[in-house]
Amino acid sequence: MAGRKKPAPAVSRELRRQLHYMVQAGGLTVPDTLRRMRHALGMTQAAFGKAFDLTPRQVWELEAGVANPTVATLTRLGKSFGFVPGFVLTSRQDAGDLKDDEARLP
Repeated sequence: MAGRKKPAPAVSRELRRQLHYMVQAGGLTVPDTLRRMRHALGMTQAAFGKAFDLTPRQVWELEAGVANPTVATLTRLGKSFGFVPGFVLTSRQDAGDLKDDEARLP
């Protein structure tokens, strides 16, 4: 199996910066975020799994979007990048809908 070359420190920092920006902007799914985290670390799925106590199959399933990870797993994976699991709005339209819904609450 071919390995993944670890990026130079400056490249790794830039990949992390881009990832933080994209997550903050709400433009990534969990599978995309995890894949980009792994790439920023320059790890294969097997190495990433070993580092985070997951099997290569679990990493593949997470990145493919077919896994149903626990909050504990997402917390463990996100910690090294400064991420925590949470609720986010998918669009500004949802925020507007929320205001309408609040008016109907008891």
